[in-house]
This record gives sequence, structure tokens and C-alpha cells, in this order.
Amino acid sequence: MSPAPTRLAWLDALRGPAALAVTAHHAGWSFVPAVWAVVDRRIDLGTWGVFVFFLVSGYIIPASLERRGDLRAFWTGRAFRLLPLLLTALGLAFLLGLAGLLPLDPRLGERPAPLVALGNLTMLQELLNLPPVIGVTWTLSYEMAFYLISVGLFATGQAHRSAGIAVSLAALAVPAGLLLPGASINGGADLVAALLALAVVAAIAVTVLGRGRARTAAAVAGGLLGLALVVLGSRAGTWQGVIILAAMFAGTAVHRAEQGTISWRTAGLAALAVLACGIPAKDDPGWAPALVLAFAVFGLGLALRHRAFPRVLTRLGVISFSVYLLHPLLLRPLPNLPLYYVVLIPLCLVTYHVVEAPAQRLGRRLIASRTPLPEVGTDAAGGHPPAPARASGAASGSRSRRWPPSSGDHE
Repeated sequence: MSPAPTRLAWLDALRGPAALAVTAHHAGWSFVPAVWAVVDRRIDLGTWGVFVFFLVSGYIIPASLERRGDLRAFWTGRAFRLLPLLLTALGLAFLLGLAGLLPLDPRLGERPAPLVALGNLTMLQELLNLPPVIGVTWTLSYEMAFYLISVGLFATGQAHRSAGIAVSLAALAVPAGLLLPGASINGGADLVAALLALAVVAAIAVTVLGRGRARTAAAVAGGLLGLALVVLGSRAGTWQGVIILAAMFAGTAVHRAEQGTISWRTAGLAALAVLACGIPAKDDPGWAPALVLAFAVFGLGLALRHRAFPRVLTRLGVISFSVYLLHPLLLRPLPNLPLYYVVLIPLCLVTYHVVEAPAQRLGRRLIASRTPLPEVGTDAAGGHPPAPARASGAASGSRSRRWPPSSGDHE
């Protein structure tokens, strides 16, 4: 066991099994499809894994925003957290594709190469009806939409409304999903996709570089764009896409309850509303059990957050982004399931230490090298008002600790 639990070690302990569940889903269908068909009919482990990730993101991203109190620092941190490994994975995918070791999406050649690159690098390809270079990056599109919406709420001082937003999105998902069963924002038009992607880039750029009202307006515009892309552009269907957003805001509501800004009852009701509206979102026998189990496991992790976790779980959580992005690249080159994991885990340890960790350190140095600009909703010195006191003395004391590197690196 780890000697002592760090403040967010429980999130790393959730990420590790979630990443393995997604790899098991794809490896099962690749190496033992007859066996996996039986498993998948009972519970879709891939769906379970990604919803655990969505709940974790919902919990940690607003915390990251509020801890920094600086939108420029937030976007800088996100860029250095995601893009270096994403670029590495995309490069490896193309190399393996050229070598005939990885089948790339045949649609990649049907759309203009600059547009495909823009969609994949902004991580919005799933919501712009653009082909992915790596299939699992569809989840990053929803992550990006959530970042945009969270930034817009933060800039306007509305971030505390997460429980109500989760319930509203869950309620919206049902009629919107019935009226808009498939993506309708794009329909394959290259110009529309390019303009939307560039609009998101412009909104982020002005949020990062602008000041005052221009920055706030850009943050709001980005948030509205993120919401519109999910409602109108979800390739899996509007119902499922909006439920994903609602689940992330349910994770945020849990963070608010832990802060003491809302009651645990309110956060719990928000989670139940998401489950009630999300269970019918997909006609797949494995979907509902996966969704319920994701919320249950997240709740279990939350209940055990002050305990120490096995080091193997927390370390696997630390490399979970590498595991998630790189595992599809090995499905074709490797001949069997045992060898697959023998290669995958060491490879991800290497990419974490060679690509991810140095990039994150560089991002932190860049953030620390400048004086934060005051944000909307901050005090005169640029800092947020202190959070409400925690009920427990031990829990309250954890607030004064330095953000633990193992978890903070994975915001």
C-alpha cells in the first residue's frame, strides 16, 4: 500500500482500471471475439471505462480552473497536458499505417488533409463529422466541449451551478435525442467544419491573450460553441452526447459537495437524474449496466478517498492517458493478448516519462513564469475567495497541501 493517501490519489486509482477496461474492450474483440461477445452483452466495459474518465474530468477540471484562477494558465496547462502525447500518438499511427501494420480510417483520404489535421489537433473531429486518425480520440471531443463550457461558466461567475446544469442537460437529452437522433450540424460540409473549428480556436486564443470584456466574451462564445457542437454534432446521437456532458457536470457537482458549496443530497440527486435520463440513451444491453457501474465505482472511490490505495493502481492511473491513446496502435501488430499487455504497459511508461512528464513540467514552468491576470469572479489580487470550511478537520487540513504531483499532473 502507499504510505499515505494524497489528496487526489483516489482519482488516479480510478483512472488505472478505467484505462485497462477500455483496452480490454478493444483487445477482447481483436484477440478473443467469441468470448468477448458474451461479456459485452452483459456489460460494455469500454463504456464503463470512458464514463469513469468523464466523471473524473467533471470533478477535476473545474477544480483546476478555480485553483489557478487564471484562464490563460488553464488553457496552457491543458495544451501541455494533452497535445504532446496526442501529436506523438498521431505520428506513430501514421508510421504504422504506412508500414501496413495499422489500418487507418478509409475516410481520411476523402476529406481535405488540412481540415482533417485541424479537426484532430483541436480534438473536435467527433463533433465535426471528421474522420479520426485514432478511433478512441472521440472522447477527447467531449472533453474539449466540456472545457469550453466550463471556461465560459467560470468567466461569468456561474461555475457554481453545476448540479442544476447536470439536471438540465439530462432533462434536455431526452427530447433533444428524440428530435435529433443523429448529427445535424455538419452533414459533411468541409467549409462548415473548418469554420467551426477555427471559431473554437479563435475563442480559445482570445480567452488566452485578451483582457477584460473581450476575454469574457470569447470565453462565453467558446462555451456556447462547445454546447452547440455536442447538441447538434454528436456522431453517436444527441441523446448520448448530451448525457456525456451531463455526467461530467454530475462529477463537478460532487466536487462542489466536497467543497461544501452544495449539499451531498443535491449532488446525489443530480447524479440520479443523469442516470435516469441516460440509461435509455442507447439500445444496447451492455450500456445501462456500464453507466450504472461507472457512477457506482466513482462513488466508491469518493467514499474511500481518504484511504491509501495500492501503488499499482495509482501508478497505472498516472500513465492512463498513454494507455488510452496508444493501446489501439498495438492491436494489429501484436499476435496475442498476453504479448499485447507485455508490450503496452512498458511502452506507456516510456511515453509518460519521455513525452508526458517533461511536457507537463515545461507547461508548469511557463505558467509560473508570468503574473496571472485578474479574472472575472476573482478578488482584486486575482485570487478566488477562500472556499467554505470543510466539516472534517482532517479533510480541511488537506486543503493546505501542495497539489500532489501524481494527481495534479493529470488534471
